[in-house]
Amino acid sequence: MMQIIRSDERAHWWNEWLDSRQSFPATGNFDLAANAHGVLLVHNDDRVDAGEGLDTHSHSDTEILTWVLEGVAAHRDSTGHETLIHPGEIQRMTAGRGIRHSERNPARRNEDRPLRVIQMWIAPDTAGLDPGYEQRDLTTELSSGEPVVVASGMPDHADGPGVWLANHRSALYVARARADRPIEFPAARFGHLFVAAGTVSADGIGDLSEGDAVRLTRHSDVRLRSHESAELLYWAMNASVR
Repeated sequence: MMQIIRSDERAHWWNEWLDSRQSFPATGNFDLAANAHGVLLVHNDDRVDAGEGLDTHSHSDTEILTWVLEGVAAHRDSTGHETLIHPGEIQRMTAGRGIRHSERNPARRNEDRPLRVIQMWIAPDTAGLDPGYEQRDLTTELSSGEPVVVASGMPDHADGPGVWLANHRSALYVARARADRPIEFPAARFGHLFVAAGTVSADGIGDLSEGDAVRLTRHSDVRLRSHESAELLYWAMNASVR
């Protein structure tokens, strides 16, 4: 089974400083589990104006992954972590039994330095975990143009370069694909492919452009070729919240 969500078909929420394009509706009174694909609850493509962001707020029992495409994201949380996240760095925050954090575009308001960030929420295997934080720079690994496991809880990825994820049946791959070079993502019970930049052609799916997402169920390997330099995010999940 396959469902394509085109860029302009995504849920859209915005205010004076935030433009949020959502592959799953996430702003407002939504049942995230009912709208999930596999264990992926939220997949937001957010643009944040310079000097703006979300003030301190709370989360629980969620694995929150942050991937920056443009600009810099500033993070601060109640466990004492205060960091900057740049393109090529993956951040994982385990909300567990409860965590408070803020996230902002630290550029000055008079600077033309927008932040574009992909934020993803995954349901953990276990509720009530200790809050946690991890961040890694994978710029070197991504330079190969091949898919890189940037976050995973799968035992086979325990020694990999990515951050640990509190779901042993899920993994996030990122590829900075080169023009006309084929790449492949693995089969899974549930797959979610997102084109963060560029255009690609995927076998059995067709042409995809920036902002397009594909939800796959019980599928084989995903083979594609980029028409230009492209950045791709792919979730392989062998569990579901439903």
